[in-house]
Amino acid sequence: MNIIVGFLVVVILIALAAYLWPLLLLAGLVVLAYKIYETSYFNGKEFQAIKSRIQNHIQDCNELNQHIEELKDTGLVVNRTDYGTAEYHDQSKWKVKRSALKSHQYAPYIYNCSRTVCDNARKQPFKYICKYFGVKADEETLEKFETMLNNFSAVEDGKEALKAERKNIMGSISGEIPALIKRFSAKKLEANLGFEPVDFSTLYFPKYIFKYVSSGGNTSTEYDIVMDIENLNRFVVFLSEKIKFKKSAAGQRALMTSKLRQYIKERDHFTCKQCGISLEQEPHLLLEIDHIVPVAKGGLTTEDNLQTLCWRCNRSKGSKIPA
Repeated sequence: MNIIVGFLVVVILIALAAYLWPLLLLAGLVVLAYKIYETSYFNGKEFQAIKSRIQNHIQDCNELNQHIEELKDTGLVVNRTDYGTAEYHDQSKWKVKRSALKSHQYAPYIYNCSRTVCDNARKQPFKYICKYFGVKADEETLEKFETMLNNFSAVEDGKEALKAERKNIMGSISGEIPALIKRFSAKKLEANLGFEPVDFSTLYFPKYIFKYVSSGGNTSTEYDIVMDIENLNRFVVFLSEKIKFKKSAAGQRALMTSKLRQYIKERDHFTCKQCGISLEQEPHLLLEIDHIVPVAKGGLTTEDNLQTLCWRCNRSKGSKIPA
């Protein structure tokens, strides 16, 4: 019986192959023809002329993209003692699975703790971040988190500005691009125009991790506190309240929160205080909030020490104090 069934299956497969191979051959020829057409188009004079015409706009987008990536590179504040690292090897003669121990991680942003601490960190994450990651409630630490919030807020604004500007550029040449290229080669079109790859994800947000692993290594619990825009706003206020309680001078100044950033932009009429360009002139312009006297040189987060700059001016200023 099995032999008969096997024979029938082979016969059916041969019949299908005989019926389908012309279609497969035709599909292969169509794909090959399109690839030749695609290559010819991207190397052609018409496409090169379009690319040359919008090159300055593409370069501007790429520079904004690089600026956004630079702003993402802001690390967490961790003041824990570094005790070094060790590698786990299970040499027990008993065949017991200890998957949690094998995947155990040691890093400055990970606190391996008891289950009680892990559970409490879920209920009061800010309190436990300060306690177990050595985050002090003082002026210096507050400034670091305000800077992180300011940078990450600019990243999120920048991603929206970049997305809109790229869409605007592609829309301006849409009528000149063949329908087949727009339909089947959209990604290659952007790459051949010169656009650099853009990461629109939010994976850059750093996080504090509280992790419990049982003594046997069979179970584990983990709580992540992601320092996104919402949590950073709340954490800045949390630290400020702690500092105020200690009667610090921090109580006499503003906090660099999303609300203050928006207020400074509105106060400055959404206009760069250095070059004078505004959202009215460039609708997709990324505006950032800058400390006139940098924090690194003693500047405070006060309204009179804050100004609106476009991303280009802010990027070129760095930590320089204007004359």
